Amino acid sequence: MNNIKTTVHGVTYDLLRSLGLTTVFGNPGSTEQTFLQDFPDDFHYVLALQEASAIAMADGFAQATERPALVNLHSCAGLGNSMGNLIAAYKGHTPLIVTAGQQHREMLVGDPYLASPDATMMPRPWVKWAYEPARAEAVPEAFMRAYAMALQPPAGPVFLSIPLDDWNHPLDGPAIRRSVSSSFAPDPERLRHFADRISASQHPALVFGPDVDRVGGWQDAVALAEKLNAAVYGAPLADRTSFPEDHPLYQGPLGMSLQSVSERLEGHDLVVVIGTEVFRYYPWVPGDILPAGTDLLHITQDPGAAGAARVGDSLLGNPQQAIRQLTELVAVGSARTAPPPLAWPRELPATPSSPLTPDEVYAALSRVRPPHAVIVNESTSTMGQHAQWLPTTEPRSFYGTASGGIGWAVPATVGIAMGLRAREVKRPVVALVGDGSFQYSIQALWTAAQHRLSVVYVAMRNGEYSILKSFAELEHTPGVPGLDLPGLDIVGVARGFGCRGVEVTTTEQLEAEFTAALGADGPTVIVVTTAPQKTAL
Repeated sequence: MNNIKTTVHGVTYDLLRSLGLTTVFGNPGSTEQTFLQDFPDDFHYVLALQEASAIAMADGFAQATERPALVNLHSCAGLGNSMGNLIAAYKGHTPLIVTAGQQHREMLVGDPYLASPDATMMPRPWVKWAYEPARAEAVPEAFMRAYAMALQPPAGPVFLSIPLDDWNHPLDGPAIRRSVSSSFAPDPERLRHFADRISASQHPALVFGPDVDRVGGWQDAVALAEKLNAAVYGAPLADRTSFPEDHPLYQGPLGMSLQSVSERLEGHDLVVVIGTEVFRYYPWVPGDILPAGTDLLHITQDPGAAGAARVGDSLLGNPQQAIRQLTELVAVGSARTAPPPLAWPRELPATPSSPLTPDEVYAALSRVRPPHAVIVNESTSTMGQHAQWLPTTEPRSFYGTASGGIGWAVPATVGIAMGLRAREVKRPVVALVGDGSFQYSIQALWTAAQHRLSVVYVAMRNGEYSILKSFAELEHTPGVPGLDLPGLDIVGVARGFGCRGVEVTTTEQLEAEFTAALGADGPTVIVVTTAPQKTAL
């Protein structure tokens, strides 16, 4: 191998190019300009106006392209801005390589302005690995390790802090490039044991979590459920959907609390949880983890999730491989009585409401949702209406935040649309966002407009943090301040960022504007006023 005399900058960019990491999401700062200098023509820089947006855009892009994505942040200050959405990427198993500039090495001993004295500590525990190279020559190798760490299961974000003077350091190239595995097979003997227990079950339940969709196991999940003739539940608070929600075996999502999960699983002698935690809870409502007499089997590629489960026996391995092998090993469940098809209540007011109810809004959207649409949701108070009126019926069609924080969906929608464009996949992208959530990363609309993304945002304005008012009742905490949101001009702000913005008050207007937005050359923000409602917790 012939050495090529160049710099850390040149060797690293050649490595990034060979790894397919040619799109960089970021907001540049002084400590990053040596990395971004002479930016190559075959690379693409996506400018976000705030670092939280940059992380979420990269998150959406990585999920849509099914490849790691690269983020460049500004020192410790920019990393701090990004942390909320970094948590979402970590919880959602998104492979991101997050970089931040560090001050000049010659200055670090004196703790200069914009230095990060404990750079690798700041993003923990929300990264799989954090590193600041001890010397400039190690930068390319650090990127190679970062790529491997981000991609290996469970995938997730990693962090590199790079002093600004490293990039122009002379270095012989090229860098060593390695390939790494992104999956591992389940233990065959333990899998057969699981299959025997499932076959012996009289009333099994299957719970498919987000990782099933991430690894391409949607159709495999259907095959297993149909062979077993078993009830299927959606994982609690799922950020991806892994089973067709219009399938006769589907019984809806599990609840968000100990009590509600246990009540939903009543009558099953065995619960098989695949590709998610056991379980993802939100409100504290006391109850049993499982009903009396119910056993649990847990299949996951995340050792941390397996260790954290408070009940059940675990099996580590790629969910798709595990499901496929289980389908071959389990006995046909035709003798079992199939669960009754899920029947959502679909009652709407006899006359249109003013303002519209969330049910009326979602019912209208269900009438105009185009085929193969990708939907992003961050309207936390209307998750029930989404499940009822807009069931997910094909793979890679639903995305939500995995962390419980808000401010993810608006920029993530940008990243998802850009990822689909990069793959030359033509699917409409629709985001359903609450008026409170919309404010957190609203500057991402500018990026959507600059890239002429034909995405549709539907902002439901109920003038309050509705879900928090429901929590106030649940937690017996009257008089909580800051739960009302008067005077938000989302349309005006959207237009200011370069989007088409419209406001509607009737379902007829909503359907007409939504249909028009699907064919627009750029993003549209539709604001619909809705009546506040209590959220079932």
